[in-house]
Amino acid sequence: MPPLDLGVLISGRGSNLQAILDAIAAGHLDARVRLVLSNRPDVEGLARAERAGVPTRVIAHRDFADRDSFDAAAVDALREAGATWVVLAGFMRLLTTTFLDAFPHRVVNIHPSLLPSFPGVDAQQQALDHGVRVTGCTVHLVDAGTDTGPILAQAAVPVLDGDDRDALAARILVQEHALLIRALSWIAEGRLQIAPPDVPGGRARATLAGVETALGLAQSGRARGDVGDVGEVGEAGEGA
Repeated sequence: MPPLDLGVLISGRGSNLQAILDAIAAGHLDARVRLVLSNRPDVEGLARAERAGVPTRVIAHRDFADRDSFDAAAVDALREAGATWVVLAGFMRLLTTTFLDAFPHRVVNIHPSLLPSFPGVDAQQQALDHGVRVTGCTVHLVDAGTDTGPILAQAAVPVLDGDDRDALAARILVQEHALLIRALSWIAEGRLQIAPPDVPGGRARATLAGVETALGLAQSGRARGDVGDVGEVGEAGEGA
């Protein structure tokens, strides 16, 4: 199969973007980042892309009257760059159907919780507030809901005594980097299969052929082995 042609959307520091760039450079991910697009200027993620020689573009959402207009401009930029898959790597904007219809079942997001628990903003603090003992991260396809799209993979992370929001977020982030690369690698290998909704208006379902579904626990922020051993849910249904 040809490499994945990725457009990566960011709004900040771009640490998940860096994980993608590093994995490609190391030969662990068969992909090309065609464009890094930010809705905010002067963020660290843009500098990361520039150091890697990846084209960048800033499209400020405040310059547009509504979300659809912004999304249409983003779609044009990504298509012009040759991106056929989109990764949301800390992109702090909800996407409209204008964007999602342009890349059907080809927009991937990484979220810092075990969805469907704790969707939306500040999932780490939500986990602490609810007193859960295990949280984690989820790679999923994006649909029109808030973190409701089909789940591709998950990694579990324990909530430790004495954790605050920053400590928990840092430990989850280690697993985000590994899990995102693993999920993108499965997609690049042609494993992703999309089944249509069972009923009109329902959600599509995603499976990753040949991927085990055991959910492993990453102890103290370290996976049980290398990237391929991160706790993973491969054959998963809808994320809500």
